[in-house]
Amino acid sequence: MKKYFDDTTENILAGLEKTQKNFWNISRVTGEFLYTLIKTAGCTNALEIGTSNGYSGIWLGKALQQTGGHLMTIEYWEKRFSIASENFKACGIDDIISIVQGSACDVLKELPPNFKIDFAFIDANKKEYVDYFNLIHPHLKANGFICCDNILSHKEKTQAFIDAINRHQDYENVILELPTGLSLARKIR
Repeated sequence: MKKYFDDTTENILAGLEKTQKNFWNISRVTGEFLYTLIKTAGCTNALEIGTSNGYSGIWLGKALQQTGGHLMTIEYWEKRFSIASENFKACGIDDIISIVQGSACDVLKELPPNFKIDFAFIDANKKEYVDYFNLIHPHLKANGFICCDNILSHKEKTQAFIDAINRHQDYENVILELPTGLSLARKIR
């Protein structure tokens, strides 16, 4: 296994990987992919829906730390919000992450029109993926990315989202066969 970060961060990630199923975290390979994508594309303004214990946010935050970026992450559950906050601080990325507690749809509806992002990662309520997409779309810059986890593992629940993004003329989308299936969409205009 490749080491990406300092010992503290790697130890936190390893600990979180042991509780992956309890917190519905992404796989390490998915984290590595998202980390590499953000760095390669030079993304600087990112949004995450579904913070959980902060595992994916650590990967996103560490990449954004290198691009000079910022992550806004939304978590519904207070307990997970608190755990993630502690993990971000321990990994030295809490200064570039804003955590918002609440319903993702409610938070997204309140975003100002000038709130712009170039990267979004969705790993929350699968039945709401279409709603998240519709609310994120006006805020995503051209050439920005929307990545959604669990596309294959929860195919019935995410199919409406896949149908919507595949029909949308502003997006190119591919499904990557990472452990639970990852939709990788780029906004082309």
